Amino acid sequence: MGARFQTDVLIVGGGLVGGTLACALADGGLTSIVIDRSSSQHQNTQSFDGRATAVAQSAKRMLTVIGIWSNLKGKVSPIYDIRVTDGNSRHYLHFDHSNMTEDALGYMIENRFLRRAILRATLKREEIKYLAPVELTEVVRNSQGICAVLVDGREIHAALIVGADGRSSYVRQHAGIPVTKWSYKQAGIVCTVAHDNPHNNIAHEHFFPAGPFAILPLVGDRSSIVWTENLDDARMLIELPAQEFLFELSQRFGDFLGPLEVIGPRSSYPLHLQFAKSCTASRLALVGDAIHGMHPVAGQGFNMGLRDVAALTEVLVDAYRLGLDIGTSNSLRQFERWRRFDNTLMLAATDGLNRLFSNNYLPLQIVRDLGLAAVNASSTLKNVFMRQAMGLTGNLPRLMRGDDL
Repeated sequence: MGARFQTDVLIVGGGLVGGTLACALADGGLTSIVIDRSSSQHQNTQSFDGRATAVAQSAKRMLTVIGIWSNLKGKVSPIYDIRVTDGNSRHYLHFDHSNMTEDALGYMIENRFLRRAILRATLKREEIKYLAPVELTEVVRNSQGICAVLVDGREIHAALIVGADGRSSYVRQHAGIPVTKWSYKQAGIVCTVAHDNPHNNIAHEHFFPAGPFAILPLVGDRSSIVWTENLDDARMLIELPAQEFLFELSQRFGDFLGPLEVIGPRSSYPLHLQFAKSCTASRLALVGDAIHGMHPVAGQGFNMGLRDVAALTEVLVDAYRLGLDIGTSNSLRQFERWRRFDNTLMLAATDGLNRLFSNNYLPLQIVRDLGLAAVNASSTLKNVFMRQAMGLTGNLPRLMRGDDL
């Protein structure tokens, strides 16, 4: 018989979303145990992999309140402007942060630094116990709580289990929650480039018939590339020798930042949309990619995961302070209602954007050109879209408003 642990919440998945949830719950006085397949040492020392994350203004507010943002000094590149173009069209869309009261439209952070900042905050909180590398072998949920058994025989007892374990979530599958999923028949190519000229903290999104091509500013004269192609072309591109890959990249990037150099590895992954039928079950909740996987066209995947975290934290902390059982259906129903509309809206928006722009159908090209011109000419419309991209619209949880719990 292994050791037995007791906690308020068991979080399965110690990545960007799961670690943030543990810190948020700790701020509200709730204890948690975080389990992950990767050791904390591996996550803390993980080398540069070319990936970076877009962080919206509302997500930054939350990360600041719960003590994670302070661990990112010198690692954050603000996005001051966003320029959107459609192929070779003369029409464009320009978002400028100077029209807003916030200091930036968003921020770019390399994943290795974001992982370390979240892990550092997680490990220093006494309310959080981090167990890794470990795997679940059994989960039992009943009216009294949950009992999770690890592969080494240890048991964890809690009022609630949360799946923060990604698109292939074990927690979701074990609960039998069905998933709707379809492929975009596209792949995302991700890498980092260095360039001679400064990017001036401007993000660029070029829409080509095969898919969007994003140039996102990083600290220093470097940019993160998120390049969408159809599956066959992406497979061919990722396998090219370094100089040939750089040539193909430069054809899409242009020369406005001077000569380019690909630094670090390049990677590719298939793109598909998926969403769980429900984000709750008896004494169970899902957050992040365990609920939803969306196209990277708007860079909102991580931000929507943090909105899940902020909403779940708020309903659980409110129940805890009233002396209620945090794993009961009332709190979970409130979380389900809160997130259902928001997640569905974002999934539909990213899906629609990709379908609208990833083609060379002439009638749609005309519609796109007229739309870009109309939005760019209207400061009111631009402000609406900017606030949406910054995560400042809708029924925001307290943490997303920058307020304490």
